[in-house]
Amino acid sequence: MNSSELYPEMDHLFTTYFGQDFDLFGETVPEIVACYKKDGPYHYEKLLRELGAFRQEHPNDLDTAFKPFRRGFRPEGWGYTIASFLDEIQRILSE
Repeated sequence: MNSSELYPEMDHLFTTYFGQDFDLFGETVPEIVACYKKDGPYHYEKLLRELGAFRQEHPNDLDTAFKPFRRGFRPEGWGYTIASFLDEIQRILSE
């Protein structure tokens, strides 16, 4: 199985909301994630579970494992590491 099959909500978030046209959903990571949460009120809890499972599965190779999810948006360009970017997403979804 590939990453999009194992983690379909992560794939949806990163393909749609953090893809090439991410600026349509907001100008900051919190705005983009809030838009996702508003648009998919029944999906964000699944995304939280997927993010937790992904991080547990890749504790030592998070940057490498995240590469299939890069869709035009580079968290590093916004001052995030992959770990801090995922932390931010989880924090916002948990609010």
